[in-house]
Amino acid sequence: MIFNFRIVSDEVDNFKREINIDSTATFMDLRNAICDCTGYDKNVFSSFFLCDEDWEKKLEITSDDMDFDADQDFELMDDAILGDLIEEEGQKLLYVFDYMTDRAFFVVMTEMIPDRSLKDAVCSLSVGKAPAQTMDIDEFDAIVDAKAAKGAVTPVGDDDLDADFYGADAYNEDEFDADSFSDLMED
Repeated sequence: MIFNFRIVSDEVDNFKREINIDSTATFMDLRNAICDCTGYDKNVFSSFFLCDEDWEKKLEITSDDMDFDADQDFELMDDAILGDLIEEEGQKLLYVFDYMTDRAFFVVMTEMIPDRSLKDAVCSLSVGKAPAQTMDIDEFDAIVDAKAAKGAVTPVGDDDLDADFYGADAYNEDEFDADSFSDLMED
């Protein structure tokens, strides 16, 4: 079976990628396909998160074993098979490509194509330029400050900037344009 994944970014207008990949491939294979079609370095630590319908992170699938707490559920990308963890169309994932600033792509498995297989992943759609893979914290702070000045987000202090930034009290979910984002995922 072939899975079709649509990938978008909330940072860059008109950025979109679609990847077709075999359901027997690993999450590492999907990560490598994303890196290939965006020009990202494959040696940078990254993770996928299986998400619920509201984009809340559930299971983490990480590129490297970082000695996580034994109570924390996670899988390694090299060991996790796509078809074992993704069971239906519409499954949402986040692909965190910059852990320092918690920047991520929104990924949706849009289609299952039965009775077909692929040896290697294929980028079937490439629109727009990908955001920079990494961003130093000063540049990130400047962007957050600029958005805050325009009223896009409520300002946060440096003490609040951590892995839970988007879930922090300072993040205003009402300011996220869900309709525009949904349009990107459906086009």
